[in-house]
Amino acid sequence: MNIEILLFDGFDEFDAMAPWEVFAGLAQVTDRVRASFVTLDGAGPVRGDHGAVVMAHGALSERPDLLWVPGGGWLDRSPTGAWGLVQAGEVPRAIAAAHAAGTVVASVCTGALILAAAGVLAGHRATTNPHALDDLRAFAGVTVLEARVVDDGDVVTGGAPACALDVALHLVGRFVGPDIAAAAARELQYVVPAVDAFVG
Repeated sequence: MNIEILLFDGFDEFDAMAPWEVFAGLAQVTDRVRASFVTLDGAGPVRGDHGAVVMAHGALSERPDLLWVPGGGWLDRSPTGAWGLVQAGEVPRAIAAAHAAGTVVASVCTGALILAAAGVLAGHRATTNPHALDDLRAFAGVTVLEARVVDDGDVVTGGAPACALDVALHLVGRFVGPDIAAAAARELQYVVPAVDAFVG
């Protein structure tokens, strides 16, 4: 399974690094998952919202099995980050193309606004950071729910940044197996929230 985590200047570091910790850590228990950081422009350094610099491994492929989109920079309307990406349009178009090719797309926090701008949330249920729920409701065709994780088939979204672990572990359970997801959670000493925090 090829998992690509999309980076962009102004991404929220936790939104991207928490799933990386989960997905990359699976290499200890299975060879069925390969995770990488990608950008539209290829390998190189990318600066996060809080100043951390992460090296992308390469460019977004045409059809990864799973594309993870972090948030960051939406709530303060930053010219970098999610808000700036939506205004520019290039990243939403790339996400739309990958989704149309059959990629499952996932996001956490305000990454959902990038997915909405890409049009991939139309006709789907979704969630986002609680402070951005009204912004998400402004996109036509999106049924907005208040939950930690919303799995609606080919799109999976999560709430505020800490939900990144919930979404990542949920995806491991769905695509790799619940036993491996449970083992990954134990390795992190992470207690998965009650089932009523999940929709799907």
